[in-house]
Amino acid sequence: MFYDAILLLAILFLATAIALPFNGGKAFTPDQYLYPAWLFLVSFLFYTWFWTHGGQTLGLKSWKMVLHTESGKTIGWPQACIRFFSALLSWACLGLGFLWILIDPEKQAWHDKLSGTKLSLSEEQK
Repeated sequence: MFYDAILLLAILFLATAIALPFNGGKAFTPDQYLYPAWLFLVSFLFYTWFWTHGGQTLGLKSWKMVLHTESGKTIGWPQACIRFFSALLSWACLGLGFLWILIDPEKQAWHDKLSGTKLSLSEEQK
């Protein structure tokens, strides 16, 4: 997650640089709701694009892991959407959805269970 957070932060800086001219080059204020919605959309596209195109974000690639369906195929956009929003639920519960892998016999987090996805070692690691 740390590797992905660093890359996503850089992308969010770029997304902010793209959005600033539309705000007259001024800082965004708390009452401007389009800016956080824009950053949320960029974050959503970041994760879902990587998951649907090879099943690896930077962090997963670094640890030689791959995300796939329970049958071993690359996930589609519907599953990626479910996984993204259920991962938000995992975070909203103070990370309990992520910690679930410590007690789950299949080592799946809540968002894996809800989206029907699985993490495993990539083929080059096996």
